[in-house]
Amino acid sequence: MKALLSAFLFAAGLSAADSPKGPALKEADANPPGQNKVTITVKGEKRVIESNGIPDHKVATFPNRGNPNAISEQKYHLEVPANPKPLEGGATGRMMSAWGVALNGIVFDPGTAEVFNDGERSNPWHYEALMSNTEMGTTPRIKVGLGLDQNHGHVQPNGAYHYHGLPTLLIERLGGGDKKMTHVGWAADGFPVYAVYAYAKPEDPKSELKKMKSSYRLKTTDRGGDGKITPVGKPDGSFGLDFEYVAGSGDLDEFGGRAGVTPEFPKGTYYYVLTEEYPFIPRKFKGTPDPSFSKQAMDPHANLGGQGGPGAKGGKKGKKGPPPGGFGGPPPDGPPPEGAPK
Repeated sequence: MKALLSAFLFAAGLSAADSPKGPALKEADANPPGQNKVTITVKGEKRVIESNGIPDHKVATFPNRGNPNAISEQKYHLEVPANPKPLEGGATGRMMSAWGVALNGIVFDPGTAEVFNDGERSNPWHYEALMSNTEMGTTPRIKVGLGLDQNHGHVQPNGAYHYHGLPTLLIERLGGGDKKMTHVGWAADGFPVYAVYAYAKPEDPKSELKKMKSSYRLKTTDRGGDGKITPVGKPDGSFGLDFEYVAGSGDLDEFGGRAGVTPEFPKGTYYYVLTEEYPFIPRKFKGTPDPSFSKQAMDPHANLGGQGGPGAKGGKKGKKGPPPGGFGGPPPDGPPPEGAPK
């Protein structure tokens, strides 16, 4: 038995050593540049979220090496269905909108604009902003990481601070530091978003709380690319396409959610859960996302997806740098945004 345990630990150590490592998340030790302002009201069939985009918790220092943009106020007017309905098979097509919004008015936007080999943004091989819950992803041109802080957030060239993963300090505040089912926001399709924990038995609020496990895992077959348009090698989590959905392998469905009761919805609802492993923030919608979350509706003049070149709005002295990822850029057949890398 002892020999088997030693062999297991040795194998586990090899696996951990072989796993890709990214730079550590930057400590959130700075105050945001202003007062958080957000209102959430229900008007008829809509839940309306208006926000200035300033976080209500500490952040890393921005600009920084991986993210040369400064946080600045936004004018968000977002709407979601107050009584959302699931679609059979969920929403289809490429997600061209922010995924959701936190209760503090900060946008959830897990995707990146960075594409393998600096290719066209219609190429589905986008880099991941996070390698794990504690590390940043990297690209060949951004080995220092994308400048994300411990809230898994960083800043767009237009000054918009946004989350790529768990909003750590927001969760701590909302949850009071306790292990509980914590409501943290709304998805663009109107369904509620929770963080990490949910009831072990979806319909039983008296059942134990457990960390929800994603049903996505790394693929086991080589990428099979050509090294020019598509990458080669074994999937390691550098790209979203390194992962696959395996039904029943975790607690959540392919959309990153499940149906059941919650403290806010004791009669039951469909809800999403942010997880500590990929996809961190879901990448699909169970229902229909509201048009107010579209990239152009949120800020038609923003340099979405590109990094702050000279004079970029939100940057200090417009330090030139690589794209930080985030809002995903324009539609595949549209022109690259001003200031985007060539």
